[in-house]
Amino acid sequence: METGNVLLASSGANVGRVQTGKNPTLICVPIMAESVEKMVVDMNKAKASGADLVEIRLDCLNGFSPREDLQALITHSPMPTLFTYRPKWEGGQYDGDENERLDVLQLAMELGADYIDVELQVAREFYSSINGKKPEKCKVIVSSHNYQSTPSVEALGNLVAKIQATGADIVKIATTASDITDVARIFQITVHSQVPIIGLVMGERGLISRVLCAKFGGFLTFGTLESGIVSAPGQPTINDLLTLYNFSQLGPDTKVFGIIGKPVGHSKSPILYNEAFKSVGFNGVYVHLLVDDVAKFLQTYSSCDFAGFSCTIPHKEAAVKCCDEVDPVAKSIGAVNCIIRRQSDGKLFGYNTDYVGAISAIEDGLRGKHNISSSGSSPLAGKLFVVIGAGGAGKALAYGAKEKGARVVIANRTYDRARELADTIGADALSLSDLDNFRPEDGMILANTTSIGMQPKVDETPVSKNALRNYSLVFDAVYTPKITRLLREAKESGATTVSGLEMFIGQAYEQFERFTGLPAPKELFRRTMSKY
Repeated sequence: METGNVLLASSGANVGRVQTGKNPTLICVPIMAESVEKMVVDMNKAKASGADLVEIRLDCLNGFSPREDLQALITHSPMPTLFTYRPKWEGGQYDGDENERLDVLQLAMELGADYIDVELQVAREFYSSINGKKPEKCKVIVSSHNYQSTPSVEALGNLVAKIQATGADIVKIATTASDITDVARIFQITVHSQVPIIGLVMGERGLISRVLCAKFGGFLTFGTLESGIVSAPGQPTINDLLTLYNFSQLGPDTKVFGIIGKPVGHSKSPILYNEAFKSVGFNGVYVHLLVDDVAKFLQTYSSCDFAGFSCTIPHKEAAVKCCDEVDPVAKSIGAVNCIIRRQSDGKLFGYNTDYVGAISAIEDGLRGKHNISSSGSSPLAGKLFVVIGAGGAGKALAYGAKEKGARVVIANRTYDRARELADTIGADALSLSDLDNFRPEDGMILANTTSIGMQPKVDETPVSKNALRNYSLVFDAVYTPKITRLLREAKESGATTVSGLEMFIGQAYEQFERFTGLPAPKELFRRTMSKY
C-alpha cells in the first residue's frame, strides 16, 4: 500500500521512560561539540531544556582519547546517554579504522552507556565481536540512513525485519522526504512495529515525522539545543517540540491540523493555534505542511486523525477541486483556505475565511479614520477598491469588496488573469505595470494580496511610493514582516494602513471554531500575535 490511509495501531513498548505526558516517546538532544568540556556544558543545557537523553556524537570530537573521554562523558552526564560514532560512509565525520570504531562503541557499553548506535551495515560484525557480552542496562540501536529517498512500505518492512534479525534492541530508520506524502509510509511502519522503533524522515518535508512520532508510537525523536545546529536535516529545537508543539501531551487520539503551503516555514499559524489548543484543553496539534501537490497530500493523509487544514499560497484554488463539498461563498470566490474533514465519514469540506478577515479589518481601518460607528452600511460602499493579485486571496478580497458595494479593479502581473477575474465578478482589470499611472480619483483603497514584499525579499513593493498619494487606505496581506515596505511608504504618503496580521487574526477566528467546535479565544490570539 503505497499511499492511502495512515492507520493507527499500538506500537512497540518503550524502554525505561517515566511517563509524564500522554506518550512514552523520548526527546533526545544531539551533542556535537568538539571538546569533552563543551559536551558536558551542552548536556547540562539539554537536561535543563527538558530532554530525556542525549546523543553524544563521538565523531565530532577533536583529539579523542577513548577510555578517558568516555569515562568523563558517562560520569558527568546528568541524564541517560546514547553514544554514536558515525562514519563518513553513513553521513558522519569519522574516517578511520572500522575495527577501532567498533571497539570504542563496545568500550562505551562496558563503561556504562545506556544506549549505543550501530549502523546496520556493520551490526553483524559488531555483535559477533562482543560475543554475547552485552551489559543488561545497555540497549543497542541498529540504524539505517537513506539520504536519497523513502522506499516503499514493503521495502521499509523488509528493512525493519533485516535490522531486527541482527539482534537489535531498538530499530532506527532515517529516510529522506522528496514529498511530504513519503512520511506516511514511515508512520505506517512505526504504528505496526512490534519492536521499539525510531522512524524519522529528514528534510523540511519530513518535519511532521519528528513531531507526530509521539502520536504514532515512535521510540524517540531528536530536538536540538539551538536552531540551525542539527545532526540531520530538518530537526526542530527541543524548545519547539516542548513549547510550540506541546510534544509530551500528544497521544494516539490527538487530532492533527496544519497549514498547507509552499513555502510554509514562515507561517505563524502553528504558534497561534497550538497556543489556543493548549489554553482550551483541546487535544490537537498544528504543524507546518510543506506540500507540493495538495490533491496527493489529502489523498494520502485520508484518515480522520488528519482533521483539518488551513490552506495558503499557492494551493487555495487547487484545494477547491479536492473537497467533497465547498461552501457557496468559497465556490463563488474559487478559493478555499480552510478544509475540514468530517469525522463521521471522512468527507472534506472547503471554506473561505480569508475575505471575512480581510474585509472586516479594512472596514475597521476606515471606520477608525472617519470615526464611523460600526452599525449601518459598510464604509466600503461606493469606494474604488484596487486589488493587486488574481490568486486565491485576490479573488477573496475582490469578492468581499464587491459584496460590500465597492467598485473593484483587479491589477495583476499577467493582464489576462486580471481580466478573467474581473469578468467573473463584474470588475475592471489592469496590468500591474499600469498601476503606477492609475489615478482616476482620490481616496481609493489598495489591497495587496500577492507575496511581493514577504520575507526574505522585504525590500520589494508592488507599486511605487509616488502612486500611493491617491489612496486613503492601504492593506497588505503579507504579515511577515508586519510592516512591509508597501505599508511603510503608504503611511509616509498619508494613507491609513492595515497590516496582514489583522486579516490573519480575523480569518483564524473562524478556522479555530471550525477545527474545534469551540469559541475562538480572541484575546489570546491578539496577545500571541502581538509578540511577533
